[in-house]
Amino acid sequence: MIRAGIIGANGYTGGELMRLLAAHPKTEVVYATSRSEAGKKVSDVHEHLKGFCDLKFTEASTEDLAKNCDVVFLAVPHGTAMDYVPDLLNLGKCKIVDLSADYRLSVDVFEKVYNMKHKDPRCDIVYGIPELHSHKKIKESRLVSNPGCFPTGASLAAAPLAAAGVIKTVIFDSKTGISGAGNKPSAKSHFPNLTENIIPYNLTAHRHIAEMKQEIQRFQPEVNEIYFTPHIIAATRGILTTAHIILDDKVSDGREGRISTEKLVEKYNDFYANSPFVRVISEMPSLANVRGSNFCDIYVDVQKDANRAVIISAIDNLVKGASGQAIQNMNIMFGLDETEGLFIPSMP
Repeated sequence: MIRAGIIGANGYTGGELMRLLAAHPKTEVVYATSRSEAGKKVSDVHEHLKGFCDLKFTEASTEDLAKNCDVVFLAVPHGTAMDYVPDLLNLGKCKIVDLSADYRLSVDVFEKVYNMKHKDPRCDIVYGIPELHSHKKIKESRLVSNPGCFPTGASLAAAPLAAAGVIKTVIFDSKTGISGAGNKPSAKSHFPNLTENIIPYNLTAHRHIAEMKQEIQRFQPEVNEIYFTPHIIAATRGILTTAHIILDDKVSDGREGRISTEKLVEKYNDFYANSPFVRVISEMPSLANVRGSNFCDIYVDVQKDANRAVIISAIDNLVKGASGQAIQNMNIMFGLDETEGLFIPSMP
């Protein structure tokens, strides 16, 4: 049995980790830490876990976690994970999946994007989108950086075209549920402000665009025109991303005119043939059809009179966009099938 610890277990992603791990046949959560909730029963804060978890929240002790856990999940704010990771790596043999942004980017990009000095500048950290990165590297790593929710949906939408080297410009437009903002109330999450409304924010400078550029340029380095605008919608879970992708003028399916939708669908199916959590579907994606699951649903279309592909992806931001993907990475790190404990249908 894999013994798991969660640092920052009181938030949405921590609660989602515990929900999913409660049903994982080969993992047991043995530590759940929270500074603000220390001493309280986990099930008194995450009431959906009543009958599934009898732990109490504790203060985070890296020595105890490193000594008694096989894997530690870091569900903490950006800039905090780097305070824990060095000790966890040095004090024991546990593996680490970091759900913050601290190790997702190169040090210089991180410091520029997050406007803070990095305290633990490690090189060659594995970025954990398993559909796009080497399972071998994930398995061999003790520290995997779990991607952001927006970059997961966006990168999966664009990766097959970037891998083919045919992108000229990509514009990502994402609609997200409010849980992505965390469990602290704000003016944006206040019911009267959000209901029957849609709120765009960080129109040209959202931090997650750095991860999108990193992933797309890893496949196609010359692509510089990568843009992203997010919106909050009146929903709890989910991210629906529309990727408007301008293709290279030379792209064709061998017939007169532009590449066909059918040909592009074939390319996407081929690219994700060995990715059990990516479903290339023939109907418009729905947040309800991925809610509570680790699936990413992708829909492909091509504008007939222009070299524009429109790719739509749908994920649950708390699962494939955070905790589910973290467990998917954990499975790979421990040599399990990546679907272990995760191959479950959505809850529409």
